[in-house]
Amino acid sequence: MVEILIGIASGIISGTGMGGGTLLIFLLVYVLGIEQHIAQATNLIFFIPTSIIAIIINLKNKNIAIKTAIFISVFGILGAIIGANISIKIDVQILRKCFGIFLAVIAIHEIYTIIKWYKKQKARDNNKK
Repeated sequence: MVEILIGIASGIISGTGMGGGTLLIFLLVYVLGIEQHIAQATNLIFFIPTSIIAIIINLKNKNIAIKTAIFISVFGILGAIIGANISIKIDVQILRKCFGIFLAVIAIHEIYTIIKWYKKQKARDNNKK
C-alpha cells in the first residue's frame, strides 16, 4: 500500500513538471529503506512511463517547444551517460550527501523566489493605493 501511495504522489508531481523523482528517491530511501543507488536507478525506470504520458498531454496542448526540447534532449542523453558512470563509482554515503545538498539548494532557491515574488506583489499593492 505504501508503494502505491508513493507512486501516485510522485506521478502527480512528475506530471506537473516539478520533478517527482526527487520525491520518489527521498521516499524510497527514507520510507522504504532502499539503498540510494537502487532508489536513483528505480527513479530512472519510473521516469520513462511518467514522462511519456506528460509528453503526450503537453504535445496535445502545444506546450512544448519541439526544437528546444530536441536540442536539450541530445545533450541530456550525453549528460545522463556521464552522470550514470559517475554515480556507479561514488560511495553511497557521498551520493546521499550530494543528493541532500542538491535538495537544499533547490529549497533555498524556491524560498528565495517566493520571497522575491511576495515583495514584488506587496510593492504593486502599495502602488495601487
